[in-house]
Amino acid sequence: MGRAFVYVILGGGVAAGYAALEFTKKGVSPGELCIISEETVPPYERPALSKGYLLPEAPARLPSFHTCVGANEERLAPKWYKEHGIELILGTRVKSVDVRRKTLLTAVGETISYKILIIATGARALKLEEFGVSGSDAENVCYLRDLADANRVVDVMQSCASGNAVVIGGGYIGMECAASLVTNRINVTMVFPEVHCMARLFTPKIASYYEGHYSSKGVQFVKGTVLLSFEIDPIGKITAVNLRDGSQLPADMVVVGIGIRPNTSLFEGQLTLEKGGIKVNGQMQTSNTSVYAVGDVAAFPVKLFGETRRLEHVDSARKTAKHAVSAIMEPEKTDEFDYLPFFYSRFFTFSWQFYGDNAGEVVHFGDYSGNTIGAYWISKGHLVGSFLEGGTKEEYEALAKTTRLKPAIDDITELERQGLGFAVTVSKKPLTPPPSDDVSGSTLVLERPLFAWHATAGVIVAASIASFAYWYGRRRRRW
Repeated sequence: MGRAFVYVILGGGVAAGYAALEFTKKGVSPGELCIISEETVPPYERPALSKGYLLPEAPARLPSFHTCVGANEERLAPKWYKEHGIELILGTRVKSVDVRRKTLLTAVGETISYKILIIATGARALKLEEFGVSGSDAENVCYLRDLADANRVVDVMQSCASGNAVVIGGGYIGMECAASLVTNRINVTMVFPEVHCMARLFTPKIASYYEGHYSSKGVQFVKGTVLLSFEIDPIGKITAVNLRDGSQLPADMVVVGIGIRPNTSLFEGQLTLEKGGIKVNGQMQTSNTSVYAVGDVAAFPVKLFGETRRLEHVDSARKTAKHAVSAIMEPEKTDEFDYLPFFYSRFFTFSWQFYGDNAGEVVHFGDYSGNTIGAYWISKGHLVGSFLEGGTKEEYEALAKTTRLKPAIDDITELERQGLGFAVTVSKKPLTPPPSDDVSGSTLVLERPLFAWHATAGVIVAASIASFAYWYGRRRRRW
């Protein structure tokens, strides 16, 4: 028993949905494409799970956040896939892949063959047991990676109204879930080993800004320690968490957000791995030319910084997926992937965006007692990263453009004085033309304007050359 497709997308997350949309734009024929997913629903915008899905009023529910509404495009609800002849093989686990034979074997024994495979397997949430702590199976311990996890969080949250929640982890999931829990009138304590929240990205000053606002909402922070064990009642429910520093916290529910791990096990020994993921080139192509990898699982070259990186964020999933499909369907028209790393988050009334790399010296700007704050990162004399909270659409666009330009920074003090104004000013400046005669396809804006007399002089010169050519041609015919 088996089926065959031209294109197979393995994984049903964000990247799969955006890849499917791109396939239809590039002219895939009905019956050529299938998506295989362990989840029982078509791809959806995963960020909604830690934001809108957990709200107490008017919570987000499918089909409202099926892909691709995150990029303001057509929502890919189940009907859309049917209308475009895309096969959805849902609730199905693939237990093995043979990239040499171009086949996949499902858990129920079906063989699915392909000509081109796109790996969009994403990542899984790290479990406490991987750190020597048991208790993940308790009914009031929650993770948040997929729709089933989100439903569990909602159920547990509703069963412990006005109770105590302990959030393990100070990253994206920890911060966003803590905000949602507080909004649901639950007492929250966050526990993480670092000295401040979002330690992989935030500076101490930025972290302090957000932690201050979280504290004003009633969130407690326990830093510099980790979960050691649980107190469990006779029916298997967590009643308290014990920390390595010796303290104990009462708990009616526990939310664990301690990181993720890319799902690469099916391809170990078959494809080249790097940075914890599957190594790809600038076309998202793996070491096997018929296999591509996108999203959290892909380690791709970031041209802006000249190195391979694996990025765990929805924006990367969306754009690597679209680029891979473009490279597959129109290879002669598809350039090397040129991505500006981008991260964002929203919680309470806050909304921040980050572009580039958080390497080097940091220059903070803005009013850290107000609503708009920001920072630049300077490495080797150039601006390589930018952060902004509370900006407008135009300001974020200016920040992104400036970061991509990597302008030279000679005076840190002056940069701090200008603050956001620096990015706005730089983004409006015309680019300097490259030292080349060939500017075809360029989007450069020349600084020197073309006046009317330039055009007139050009016409006169062109007419003179034409007259000379005509006279010279007639003379040659006489000879």
